Amino acid sequence: MALASHTPTTWDTILSTTMHNYRKSLTDNIFNSRPLLEYFMSKGRVRTIDGGISIVEPLLLGPGEANSYGPWQQISVNAVAGISAAQYPWRQLYATIIISGLEEAQNNGKEQMISLLEAKVMQAENTLKDVLVQMLYGTRGGSALATDFTALTTLIDATAAAGGITPAASPAPENLWRSPTWDASANTGTDATGAAIAMSPATTSPYDGAEVERVLRKMWMLASDAGSDHVDAIFAGTGWYEAYEASLTPQVRYTDTSKANLGFTNLMFKNIPIYWDPNAPTGTALGLNSKYVGLTLHSDRNFTQSPFTSNLSGSVASTTNANPGATPAAPAANAIDARVSFITTYGNTTTRERRRNFKITGATFS
Repeated sequence: MALASHTPTTWDTILSTTMHNYRKSLTDNIFNSRPLLEYFMSKGRVRTIDGGISIVEPLLLGPGEANSYGPWQQISVNAVAGISAAQYPWRQLYATIIISGLEEAQNNGKEQMISLLEAKVMQAENTLKDVLVQMLYGTRGGSALATDFTALTTLIDATAAAGGITPAASPAPENLWRSPTWDASANTGTDATGAAIAMSPATTSPYDGAEVERVLRKMWMLASDAGSDHVDAIFAGTGWYEAYEASLTPQVRYTDTSKANLGFTNLMFKNIPIYWDPNAPTGTALGLNSKYVGLTLHSDRNFTQSPFTSNLSGSVASTTNANPGATPAAPAANAIDARVSFITTYGNTTTRERRRNFKITGATFS
């Protein structure tokens, strides 16, 4: 039986040209479509680097040396400790764009080709948005993999390791490598040094509006340096957002209009936005300081599209291993009547100062 005729030269040209032109808008659409991703992009915390075995963030885990001195007095020069580095592994994210031979045959006109490709790219784009945001919030559930980007709920924590460093007891400098955290279900938490948080007056779950504000205020202060260095956004799910909104009077129900104009629902707390994000974990609120937490991507694999394979030259893994003794096992290849392109991203979430971010979990509301 004869295969449907194809026009490979035309298809190759259309695919290459259209994908090249779509590259910038693809990246913009991904980062400007979800409040958490847009926050990182607008705050300059989506950075790119050229490579390396891992992603390295220099850290200040202790003070340097400074003192007063008198005329002709010798200045003591000593080795200064407290400088270290957090190392984050590269993670790889992909989406596929696949066009079958039948779709080629059905869309041989130039405009039809472009429309088909735009639909395929939009599908990949929406999938990437959803998967990436779920990775960042740690809400992928049974779909989560060890190769996922590190969840912010892991980076912003009091006990979990981050960047290869585990919080330690004082006086070790790693004692400060933790975030203020609050478990609303038990009404207990620890500050950035691991000491118990005293909430006064005490809160009782489920929270009413006054308790919501009290907890937010306390955690904001614990993650602050009592000056300008404090969280600059809070991300929360439906329960948190509704409870906080209900606690406000119409006279103080302000929003960040620049973000509202982008379609992101938000309220203001201490002049910083609280974003409603349906992707946020239930009962969780994350206070982020964009100076210290963000996304790092590889400059050569920053939502990069690969060329499409030639028609009929793709392969898929067979359920039967062609070489069971190989390490790693080599799958059998079966030709498929399709073209395939990959959108790939290498990177990970990083933080270089955990104590300037906070996390509240387990909240319910009255």
